[in-house]
Amino acid sequence: MRFKKLDLNLLVALDTLLSEQSITKGAKKLNMSPSALSNSLSRLREYFEDDLLTQIGRRMVITPLGENLKIHVRNALNNIESTILVQPSFNPKTTDRIFSIFCSDYTQTVLIPHALEIVGKQKSTARFQLLAQVENNPHEQLEQGKADLLIIPSNFMSAQHPSEVLYEEEFVCVVWKHSQIAKDPLTTEKYAAAGHVLMRPGDIKKDFLETSITEKYGIKRRLVATTFSFASLPALVIGSENIATIHARLAKKMAKVWPLEILPLPFDIPPMQQCVQWHQYRNNDEGLIWLRNILKEAALNMGVE
Repeated sequence: MRFKKLDLNLLVALDTLLSEQSITKGAKKLNMSPSALSNSLSRLREYFEDDLLTQIGRRMVITPLGENLKIHVRNALNNIESTILVQPSFNPKTTDRIFSIFCSDYTQTVLIPHALEIVGKQKSTARFQLLAQVENNPHEQLEQGKADLLIIPSNFMSAQHPSEVLYEEEFVCVVWKHSQIAKDPLTTEKYAAAGHVLMRPGDIKKDFLETSITEKYGIKRRLVATTFSFASLPALVIGSENIATIHARLAKKMAKVWPLEILPLPFDIPPMQQCVQWHQYRNNDEGLIWLRNILKEAALNMGVE
């Protein structure tokens, strides 16, 4: 099919090429040969009269026109999917859909088990793919079609897409149960002087918690180690005088299996709002509406643990 002399099948190839920035990776994603995708790129270059992607060393770099086209092509494909390809009705007991959810291992530990319990009680045949929170721009997961839903703190959300607050989370400190720091009340001075381990996704310099601590109290934590996993933080303080400042629900779960002491923060910081976000073009997707309701019910069930 052609529109203004452009083969519309090439839009899928263009979207993948601009997303993967690699003919080899793009061909694998589209289940086609690299030579076939390279031919599609040649046709796209001819149509747009631009290289779109240029080889610099071992990398392919997007041209300015390619960057400008990237979001528009993705939005066009999302619009087609939401208006033409979406299933007219959704039945959780007969569906074969696989829902991709972008979330942290903290969320997978405290929220997702409740959601799966509800799904099981409903005898739903839906399946779920949990995507690791290692990207700096989670909303790109929506725009590139890699995730159906994001479950992230409110400060990471995009204003371009709808969202709902699922629940609020407080923060606490966890320390090794046999450490010196566990024996006495934790003061602001002791907190500032201690070593800290924290989770930091990608190359983000400051997270919600660190920004709150630094801006409100002027405390710059002395970092001993950073990790990609919230769930590993409690284990990283064992045998040391270090502190991990983590979500209260996660701390309670971890203290049941690790020799940890939970201490209140020596200062006040606002609770984190954990939200669910979806693409604006999928606002009426019955499957996602069902799943969002599952997550909201799961969040309520967390409060009665």
